[in-house]
Amino acid sequence: MDTNNTKSRSLETAKSLWTDFKQRPLWRKICDILLVLFALAGAAIIGAWGLYQLGVTNNRGAIDKNYRYMVSASEVAQGAVRQDTVDLHGQLLRLASVAERYPVNARLMLNAVVQSDDPTLLDRMLAALAVYTDTAHLTPNTAHLTPNTQNAIPWMATPEWEALKGAIVRDSALIHEAGRLTGVEPRLIVGCLIGEQIRLFNSKREIFKRYLGPVKVLSVQSQFSYGVNGIKDFTAEAVEQHLKDPTSEYYMGPAYEHLLDFETDDHETERYNRLVDYRNHLYSYIYTGCILHQTMLQWRRAGYDISDRPDLLFTLFNVGFSQSHPKPDPMPGGSHITVADRKYTFGAIGFDFYYSGELADAFPYSTTHFVESTHALTPDEVERIQDNMSNCARPEKGLEYRRDSSAASIQQPARQTEPPDPFGIDHSKVKPVEHTAQ
Repeated sequence: MDTNNTKSRSLETAKSLWTDFKQRPLWRKICDILLVLFALAGAAIIGAWGLYQLGVTNNRGAIDKNYRYMVSASEVAQGAVRQDTVDLHGQLLRLASVAERYPVNARLMLNAVVQSDDPTLLDRMLAALAVYTDTAHLTPNTAHLTPNTQNAIPWMATPEWEALKGAIVRDSALIHEAGRLTGVEPRLIVGCLIGEQIRLFNSKREIFKRYLGPVKVLSVQSQFSYGVNGIKDFTAEAVEQHLKDPTSEYYMGPAYEHLLDFETDDHETERYNRLVDYRNHLYSYIYTGCILHQTMLQWRRAGYDISDRPDLLFTLFNVGFSQSHPKPDPMPGGSHITVADRKYTFGAIGFDFYYSGELADAFPYSTTHFVESTHALTPDEVERIQDNMSNCARPEKGLEYRRDSSAASIQQPARQTEPPDPFGIDHSKVKPVEHTAQ
């Protein structure tokens, strides 16, 4: 009986409200409808924000289907490490065979190997290329097949990649500076950048055609994930905390404690301004380097050295600290990225780039991927890092992609003198040359 009475009263209330609504003037009805729509939109926004804060939107990632090839490349690195244990004759024969079938890739490999002191680099590059080719079985007798005049890695044979190369080279000075400050090989930082930018280039194809491609600038995110590398605010905050906490498994050491010191008490706003900077991306690269270095240390302290596993480092950068669980048999992968109707994982994109030989002139290979600094930053050095923040207010839509806009201008790191490079890279030989589409 009580249930029936409740239903009856609810029905009467609804009828009364409907009658009242019909009797209202037209302008009042429009206002009521708009009020309800705004309320629903607000509820949706608050709900989305709540899910984001709870981590429900975090990408859990997936294991890459080609993970065995990535593991095989790392096994090469963990095998022969001395020049006298490397089969140079066999390496050159395999490279010559690749040149017959995949001349673009062979040329990139040769250029990279000539600049490197790593005797295992070519073997790893050949193992990595086998993901897309039959290079693992090529011999002079089988290489006579029709040569492929494009890059054998499919996503590297796209106009998006040609444009992205130019944009990355424009930031080479900033990336090298971030590598020096964080003790991370610059090429690893670039691998993370490429995974995020390839995803953005393909999700914003119209913007790419109109602005990003012709002008060669990086896409900057300003919602949920920030900057050119798509770093979430809570991830950036965690990086800052790890720098200060000597008890953390991610602690990088006293030399890095002041690397991300703030200028103001409004850390949230300053953090946002650091990352969402359309002119100077140094802070995005510094946070990226810290994430890579901190994750590597977490695994090393747990007994697993992944410093020579770029596939895992890129994957862990993508999935975040919350999914970084050291174990003996990790598998690379990460979020899925679709390029030209082919699906890749974030870890695979970074892995492909790292061992491809692409951009080796601007970002040479180093035999050391991480270094531990013993030099604590002075207050003046911290201030010079902070000077790299520009007026990061978002320009008028499209303006950041124009050649004559200051928002699209090339920035150099603010510093007084050229410090020694911890990875032994001779910057006088680095060639930051613009790449153009062929």
